[in-house]
Amino acid sequence: MPDLTRILWRGDNAAVFVLLDGAATPGLLERLYAPDGPEFVCLYRGELEPDIAEVAPYLARLEKSEAFTDWLFSGWGQHWCSYLVVMPQFDLQQLRYHFRKLNRVYGPDAKPLLFRYYDPRVLRSFAPTCNALQLAELFGPVQRFLVEAADPAICLELSVANGELVSRELAVA
Repeated sequence: MPDLTRILWRGDNAAVFVLLDGAATPGLLERLYAPDGPEFVCLYRGELEPDIAEVAPYLARLEKSEAFTDWLFSGWGQHWCSYLVVMPQFDLQQLRYHFRKLNRVYGPDAKPLLFRYYDPRVLRSFAPTCNALQLAELFGPVQRFLVEAADPAICLELSVANGELVSRELAVA
């Protein structure tokens, strides 16, 4: 199991959150609703049918050295989630508002489609295709995204500088 703690909490006085892909993460709802589970919200609106709730995307606040965080780290390489670091003044509801705007995109025929940006495979492929305006829309309050690379020994750190994507490879071993 990789120790992502040094990468996520590297002393920059930021808050750490995670975008969770319910469709890829076995047992996610049980972990979220556990008594020691994290503060979280669903990125879908309203009361969900159980089968939809199980595969929905979620946003959760992470804390160092908690059972939920350790469990998430054990899923590294399984495309369960994308981590994000934000300035501490942003709370869960503000982030939910930001990310809900990204849930839907429109295809060439103007039909709405669900956008699975919270899947690390999608995020690491999509972000490099974005122009400055799209990067600003994607990142919003996020300072950096951290996602697994195709090689699970590598963590991709994605950030924006001067309207351009900056991608760094970090070893997680």
